[in-house]
Amino acid sequence: MTEHDSVIRAAGQQATAGRPSGSGHPDPRDLSDSGAAQPAGTTWELEPGVRRTVLASGLRIVTEEMPTVRSAAVGVWVGTGSCDETTAAGEPTTHGCSHFLEHLLFKGTGERSALDISVALDAVGGEFNAFTAKEYTCFHARVLDEDLPLAVDVLGDMITSSLITDEDVEAERDVILDEIAMHDDDPDDVVHNLFAAQAWGLDSPLGRGIAGTEESIEGMTRDQIDAFYRAHYRPENIVISVAGNLRHGEVVEQVERAFARGGFLDGTASPIPPRTGSPLAVHPGEVRVTKPYEQVNLVLGMEGLWRDDDRRFALGIVNAALGGGTSSRLFQEVREHRGLAYSVYSFAGAHAESGVVGVGVGCLPSKVDQVLDVVRAELRTVASGGITPEELLRGKGQLRGGLVLGLEDPASRMSRLGKAELVHDTLMTIDQVLDRISGVTVEECQAVAEIFARPEILAVVGP
Repeated sequence: MTEHDSVIRAAGQQATAGRPSGSGHPDPRDLSDSGAAQPAGTTWELEPGVRRTVLASGLRIVTEEMPTVRSAAVGVWVGTGSCDETTAAGEPTTHGCSHFLEHLLFKGTGERSALDISVALDAVGGEFNAFTAKEYTCFHARVLDEDLPLAVDVLGDMITSSLITDEDVEAERDVILDEIAMHDDDPDDVVHNLFAAQAWGLDSPLGRGIAGTEESIEGMTRDQIDAFYRAHYRPENIVISVAGNLRHGEVVEQVERAFARGGFLDGTASPIPPRTGSPLAVHPGEVRVTKPYEQVNLVLGMEGLWRDDDRRFALGIVNAALGGGTSSRLFQEVREHRGLAYSVYSFAGAHAESGVVGVGVGCLPSKVDQVLDVVRAELRTVASGGITPEELLRGKGQLRGGLVLGLEDPASRMSRLGKAELVHDTLMTIDQVLDRISGVTVEECQAVAEIFARPEILAVVGP
């Protein structure tokens, strides 16, 4: 499966910093050491209950103890996604290879068949899945705490020892082509892919779909996929994040056993730091595609903020006021007052090199012009006048509540740690994020809202 671009909500997915275990609980605000700077073979406490160990191979293990639950969630986060694929002229394309490989790692190893992998987790009532995004791929499981060693062992076997046979490649090729066709039948997927293609261009990884195209998948060979696997699935490019009822030292031992297969952990390396890059231009413009849908789906947006921009907290509040809920300006004006559409929302997507903001709407074909007029009017209003003090308070409450309620279970805590370690430089505790949200002012919201006046990108799909 694939994952849509990240959306700035409360920016709770920050990464790692800390001190060696046993040094007390220092304020993470004062720390700046990343995983890449932590000496191999050491364990640091990042915040109370959260620890990170860096192995000599560069593999990072980050855990959060939640002693009041009876479950655990584990994720293997690989710092490779569709942005790492090639489409250069004269070279064999690997567009869609990350997603193809994600599927193939479930097909069997020297120890387990595809059925064995499924049965192992089904037999203990576990949940097991994976997804591919632009900048990373994640394989994850949720099990009872007593079954965590099994989940770690199955994941370690898959990541280090998958066979990737010719037969499996051919069988899964058809599955992925079906998945691409399924996404082509989903208006929301189609319009967002068109929006990204217009914003960044098909010659940019951010502008291309994660799953690839029919042409790229049909032409991809087993050798290409295997070479991609060997090049990118390396210890220094992997983070293991685990949250739940656990002990950090025991998890480290489980990971070292599970990932030692085939000499995977042999050798020494430093963890690969968070992804950076040169600024990626966003291209205004309009693209329309005719599809035999009942509705028209459109996305109207413009250039936004990069992932680590300090203004992201203010933008999250503006986004909430503009189109983040049933009390938002867009919902009230487009749906409640005028009845122009059933679905209307705003979003903010951020990457290491670029970002976008925008509005998505699904409406009848006869109402497209009216919808665009209203949406543009609301964007002009927020760009010129910002938000009200009442909207500021409501937006803060929405972000704070969404952040805390979204981190009540081990799976969400595991995701927070894994994403953080891969894409950010510092770990912000939940309290720190809440403080940053609470500290946003009306003036900061006014300043960041001016981005909604930038040149627009419009994608439209429908009859």
